[in-house]
Amino acid sequence: MTITPTSMPNWQACEAALQHIDSRQQEMVDTVIKWSHINSGSRNLDGLAKMEEIIIKAFEPLGAEIELIQLDDGELVNAAGEIVTVKNGRTIRIFKRPEANRKVLMTGHTDTVFAVDHPFQTTTWLDDNTLNGPGVADMKGGILVMLNALMAFEETPLAQSVGWEILLSPDEETGSLASAKVLAERAKTADIGMTYEPALADGTLAGARKGSGNYSLIVNGKAAHAGREFHNGRNAVVLLSEMIGELAALTGGRPELTVNPAVISGGVAPNVVPDKAWCKFNVRLKEPEDAIWFEEQVNAIVERGNTKDGFEVILHGGINRPPKALSDANLKLMDAIKACGLELGIDINYVPTGGCCEGNNLAAAGLPNVDTLGVRGGMIHSADEFVVADSFSERAKLSALILMAFASGQLDHVVKAKA
Repeated sequence: MTITPTSMPNWQACEAALQHIDSRQQEMVDTVIKWSHINSGSRNLDGLAKMEEIIIKAFEPLGAEIELIQLDDGELVNAAGEIVTVKNGRTIRIFKRPEANRKVLMTGHTDTVFAVDHPFQTTTWLDDNTLNGPGVADMKGGILVMLNALMAFEETPLAQSVGWEILLSPDEETGSLASAKVLAERAKTADIGMTYEPALADGTLAGARKGSGNYSLIVNGKAAHAGREFHNGRNAVVLLSEMIGELAALTGGRPELTVNPAVISGGVAPNVVPDKAWCKFNVRLKEPEDAIWFEEQVNAIVERGNTKDGFEVILHGGINRPPKALSDANLKLMDAIKACGLELGIDINYVPTGGCCEGNNLAAAGLPNVDTLGVRGGMIHSADEFVVADSFSERAKLSALILMAFASGQLDHVVKAKA
C-alpha cells in the first residue's frame, strides 16, 4: 500500500510539525541521559515513583488527562524458595479526546531490568552517535519518542479527530503480571496499538512474537545428617535435578518450543541432606495451543514428583504472555507503517522474534499493533545496552506520520479488518 501525506488536510502544517521534531533532537538526547541516571528497576518503587513524577511533568504540555492506576500486589519465589507477596508500582494513564471516533493506544514501561544495586547506573558515549546507558533504548528512549511524536501531532489540525491513550507500566520487565489486566481492558477500546520497545540497531522491527511463561518448581524433602541418618532424609536436590532433566527434555516437543531451566538453589551444607531445592525456568512457545500441551506435560512431571515418598512438589507461575500471531489487521497495519517509513526515507522490515513484550498482550486482546516503534538500539538487558542517538528524531517523525495517516483515514482499512 501507499501513504500519501500531501493528500492530508493541512499538509503544510503537518510538514512543519515534522520538521519541528528535528529541532528537539538534542533535547531528547540530553533528557534520556538524565532519565537514564534515575534507577527504575522493577522492584525499586522509589525510583519508579521518581520517574512517574518526571514523566507526568514532561507530558503536561500535551494538555491531556492523567490517571495513576495502583497495581495489585504480586507473588514471587524469593532466594529462600518461599512464595512471598511483593508490592507493585503504578501504571501511568495519559489520555486525550476519548470521545473521538478514531482511537489509538500507545504503550510502554517505566521500569528497567537493572536493580538499584546493579553496577550499571550511568551513561557513556561509545562514539559520536552511540550512547550506552541503562534504559536508554529499553525504554526511556522509547517514551521520549512517544512524547515528541505526540507533541508534533498535536501541532496539527488532524489531531482533533483522534483520541489517544498512553499506558506506561512499572512491571513490563517482570512479565506485566500486574498490569496485564489494564492492558487488556484498554486494548478493547482502541482501533490500533503502538508500543515503544526499541527497534534493532539497523531499524528492523519485530513482527510475530513467541509466547512466554515463567515458573518456579519448589521441592520440599526432609533434612537429615548425611552420615548418621542419610537414609532417613529425603534429598530435595536429587529429586529436583531429575525433574529439571524432564523439563529440559520438553524442548522441541512442539515446533520451536524451548524450556530454559535458569536459576537453581538448594541445600545448606555438604553434610546435610537438603530438605529444600528450587528452580526458576522459562518456556517460549510459538502457537497458542502449545501452552495447553506444555502445561499438561509440566503438571504430569509435578504429579510424578508428588508420588515420591516424603516429598512435596509445588509449581508456581504460568504463561504470562500468549504468542503474538499476525492477524490480517496486524499485517495491514505493518504494511501501512512500512509505507509511512518510505515517505520519510526509512526502509522498514519486520522479523519474527522469540522475545515478548506488551505487544503480545495487546494482540491477545484483539488489538492490531506494532511494538518496536521506539529508538534504534541493541544489547538491551545488559550493561552493553546502547541507543543510536540520531534515531530519536527519526523515530519520532515516523510515529507522528503514522498518527497523521491514521487521523486522515489512510489506516481505516486496518480498522475494518480488525472488525
